[in-house]
Amino acid sequence: MDIKMHSIRFDADEKLLSFIDTKVKKLPTVFDDILGAEIFLRLDKDTSDRENKLVEIKLDVKGRSVFAKKQCKTFEEATDLSIDALRKQLVKRKEKIRKK
Repeated sequence: MDIKMHSIRFDADEKLLSFIDTKVKKLPTVFDDILGAEIFLRLDKDTSDRENKLVEIKLDVKGRSVFAKKQCKTFEEATDLSIDALRKQLVKRKEKIRKK
């Protein structure tokens, strides 16, 4: 699986990038036909509650792409929530394919 990570308007440290890489590489255990992933890390403008870390993950899956976007206080938390959302979408797609 080809994984591309982009940090917008800041430099992400290696620890964060490896954390995200590890999480994304576990997704093929749910759905085999994942071709690649593109991840965007953004710092939103200062919000009042400081939940300004935004993670967007787009998976290229055979046939169609899957997308999740979450905003939290930390990139790790936003990544976990995005991965959970993607996992649900992939399970749903897998069930749909089995019914055919």
